[in-house]
Amino acid sequence: MFSNSSRYLKVPQITTQTETGQSVRAIRLRRLPAVQGAPYTVQQQDRLDILAHRQYNDSAGFWRIADANTALEARQLTEIPLRTILI
Repeated sequence: MFSNSSRYLKVPQITTQTETGQSVRAIRLRRLPAVQGAPYTVQQQDRLDILAHRQYNDSAGFWRIADANTALEARQLTEIPLRTILI
């Protein structure tokens, strides 16, 4: 279901039913790792994929920044210039 590099690869899957009785497969909520990272001040044109590429040499690793900041909507982390986030 997920690629080998997916953060969801090892998360257990469950089968559940919707309100209409349809059976669907889903993944359990994954536990966030311990918050780690160095403080970073967001600049006007910052994007998470670029920050992740600089930090991890992997632009798809933007989710690590989201996890470090316990953000459900990752893109909101860079919407406010001069905000301090962890990367």
